[in-house]
Amino acid sequence: MYQLAARLFPICRSITGKGTRETLEIIKEILPMLHIENVASGTEVFDWTIPNEWNVFEAYIEDESGKRIIDFKDNNLYVMGYSSPVDRFVNLEELKKYVYTQEDQPDVIPYVTTYYKKRFGFCMEKNRLDGLRDGIYHMVVKSELKPGYLTYGELVISGETEEEIFLSTYICHPSMANNELSGPCVAVQLAKWLMGFEKRRYTYRIIFIPETIGSITYLSKNIDKLKKNVVAGFNLSCVGDDRTYSYVASRYGNTLADKIAVNVLRFHYPQYKSYTFLDRGSDERQYCAPGIDLPLCAICRSKYGDYPEYHTSADNLELISPNGLQGAYEVYKKCITALEYNRNYMVQCLCEPQLGKRGLYPDISKKGTYGEIQNITNFIAYADGQNDLIDISNITNISIEKLIPIVIKLLQEGLIAEK
Repeated sequence: MYQLAARLFPICRSITGKGTRETLEIIKEILPMLHIENVASGTEVFDWTIPNEWNVFEAYIEDESGKRIIDFKDNNLYVMGYSSPVDRFVNLEELKKYVYTQEDQPDVIPYVTTYYKKRFGFCMEKNRLDGLRDGIYHMVVKSELKPGYLTYGELVISGETEEEIFLSTYICHPSMANNELSGPCVAVQLAKWLMGFEKRRYTYRIIFIPETIGSITYLSKNIDKLKKNVVAGFNLSCVGDDRTYSYVASRYGNTLADKIAVNVLRFHYPQYKSYTFLDRGSDERQYCAPGIDLPLCAICRSKYGDYPEYHTSADNLELISPNGLQGAYEVYKKCITALEYNRNYMVQCLCEPQLGKRGLYPDISKKGTYGEIQNITNFIAYADGQNDLIDISNITNISIEKLIPIVIKLLQEGLIAEK
């Protein structure tokens, strides 16, 4: 996952353009079944219109001697996203009108965009801008804005049923690692893992899209299918650092996805941070919107907007780590595994079953031998058909990871059945 992030990091991505397509083609090398879809500029998608495609080829600011103060080749954050072309000589006072800085972080380049209004601009470290002397500066952006396409990737991994688990992540940010290369890299690894299943209860739909306009576009084309089939979903964003875990609830926090996220995090990392939908900031805004109402939430590491490097050049490959990515990957694996086994189970005999004759009870009874047995009997005590596996985990305080082997044993012995 980290190697993939390092490979994708230099690419200049935006909500449209060659960088997005290049990123998807690299992902398709790993996931050959990925379907890449192009939607033309000018297409109406609900209340939005897909904008013209933007591509940038060169951007820099030179001083009077021809020395480049900043250069897009050194860091693609130096040019404002969706900047119009410009070739102009200006004095320092006028230059400052077109340069954006992060006032409270003078040594970073901020991430600034202008998707839906035509303008040009640059971004720069505040300390660098403050150090410039009076003189004439040459501003150059060689870019194009013309009809083209919004591009996204979709991977559907079929299961035994048409019921779906929906995973969404985005591929529209330039060189920033946690937001957002971590999401696509974890999603790719989850896809590889899922395709290795012998048997899948659910169908898995994984999409790689531009944020906001991409999710709106995808929903406009697939809303009926999604509303009919999706039983749980997750938005993968900011899953690469190793500071904490964060949970962002759906609009009312009452979906199956919320239920499983809270359960898994409770056992995996009890100190996780919990956020309501009022703290939303990624594509859960679209997926949980009124009338859409998909059962979707988000599990992050440090949540978007809540860590100091967010939307700056400090969100680099040093911020994310192999361990951070692995941790998020493991949490999502636990969520998916739990969903695969989540059923309402019903015990098939009256009173406690005789576990000894089935080899589920120790031959010798003595103090200290009852831990595993108690887990089995506690599970059976609440396997009354009214509780699903998540409910039983919450009631008994036993992680779903520990309950799944018990479920498998009891099913094999015919002591429980799916209701």
